[in-house]
Amino acid sequence: MYIIDHRKIFYFVSVALVSASILSIIIYGLNLGIDFKGGTLIEVKYSEEKPQLSDLSMGLEKLSLGGVLVRPTGEKGFLIRTKTLVEGERNIVVNAIKEISKDNKYELTRFNSIGPIIGKETGRKSLMSISLVLICIILFIAFAFRHVSEPVSSWKYGVIAVVALMHDVIIPTGIFSILGQFNGIEVDALFVTAILVILGFSVHDTIVVFDRVRENLKINRIYKEKKSFEKIVGESIRQTFTRSINTSLTTVLVLFVLFLIGSDSTKYFSLALIIGISVGTYSSIFLCSPLLVTVEKWQEKKK
Repeated sequence: MYIIDHRKIFYFVSVALVSASILSIIIYGLNLGIDFKGGTLIEVKYSEEKPQLSDLSMGLEKLSLGGVLVRPTGEKGFLIRTKTLVEGERNIVVNAIKEISKDNKYELTRFNSIGPIIGKETGRKSLMSISLVLICIILFIAFAFRHVSEPVSSWKYGVIAVVALMHDVIIPTGIFSILGQFNGIEVDALFVTAILVILGFSVHDTIVVFDRVRENLKINRIYKEKKSFEKIVGESIRQTFTRSINTSLTTVLVLFVLFLIGSDSTKYFSLALIIGISVGTYSSIFLCSPLLVTVEKWQEKKK
């Protein structure tokens, strides 16, 4: 009952985190990768010593390609982002990298180009995917809890779940907004994939708790027990608490190892999942279920 009794504290924590995330997104925006903006992405890896970041940046800026961004990746590599390069410009960039590298042995491990039209299409489809997932989740929860009408209607379970899902998406996005501003981390198609995974993982946790509430309501009705809805929700959280924490913890530990020793291409994908799954577990336990109690109390006041 501790979580239910102190639900206002957890509401405050959630509101503070979501507000800070939204503020960060408004102020800093998102550092969109070429998946959304279009452009050319070049990754250079050196086998031994690599040149200074400043030397590579200055050397490429002299080519007047417009907005060249260079950042280190791993211990012996660089990630270079430019506008979309045509064939002749590609050769100029390759020759410039060769000249700047001098005798340092290197390899071009990535040379991807995406046009601005394709980038906009990717962004549109990403938003459509997230919206479609949210709609499907509302419909599924409303259907799964269709026999639950007292004291909270089934569609309200769906609305509460979506509130929690928005909470679980906004916070990682806000954190990546800050990381993009101060560390140059980009939001790409993998980040959208991570968001979709977070949505699935979070709603799974939420449904586990909601399903326990439904079962306890049924038991309370069959055996004609006179437990309050607040007490039933509190007991449901207690019964599912250990399972939710253990499931999320094992997943986060695996992702943490992947973040530390995995390849650079999946590093920030893992980070997004770590943040999202942790926040999703928090919202399933400390936000969704207490909101059921708050909604029930609002209904009683109206009566």
